[in-house]
Amino acid sequence: MNLQHLFTQTDAVGKAVAILLLLMSIASWVVILYKGWILRGASGSVARSMAGFWQAPTLEEGAKRLITLDREQLLAPLVEAARVPPAGTLASAGDRGQQLTRLLRDALHGVLHRLQFGQVLLATVGSTAPFVGLLGTVWGIYHALTGIATAGQLSIDKVAGPVGEALIMTAAGLAVAIPAVLAYNWFGRIVARIEAELEGFARDLRELLVNHG
Repeated sequence: MNLQHLFTQTDAVGKAVAILLLLMSIASWVVILYKGWILRGASGSVARSMAGFWQAPTLEEGAKRLITLDREQLLAPLVEAARVPPAGTLASAGDRGQQLTRLLRDALHGVLHRLQFGQVLLATVGSTAPFVGLLGTVWGIYHALTGIATAGQLSIDKVAGPVGEALIMTAAGLAVAIPAVLAYNWFGRIVARIEAELEGFARDLRELLVNHG
């Protein structure tokens, strides 16, 4: 029994299920490797970037320090967004505190959107891959039993082989889903920690600019 034999012996539905599982696995691993690389750098650089920024004597000097420290561009968009919007627009309506709240909120949402990239895909793969594999197993068993019934030869040996091959699809679905679920939970904890740090930075930056702007 091997995967090539199983793939060549199944029908169009079985092949489609196998290809779908393969594509889901490739997509999830691409996201896992990409996010792992991004978040590994982001976790350490956020603390260093904040420390370097707050140790700067002026806002302009702090923004310059972020050019070298904030390589993932997590804090720099918040500092850049803190500029006063052009006069005569709705963005400039209200007092300085209201303006900064809007600008920092929008910038923070943009940064978090980048950090959360791929989370929906991992959640989707983790929740649906087992059922896709189960569909392949059910269809494979049905296909095998139909072939046996047509041949008119029903025995344990004739049933065990095709059914055992069909069960491989369930194992394949679990093999695709488990890494996606583990990565989703792991990345979720890292993103939540970084999000808390960024929200604290945005709040402190707003207070600084309101009181000394």
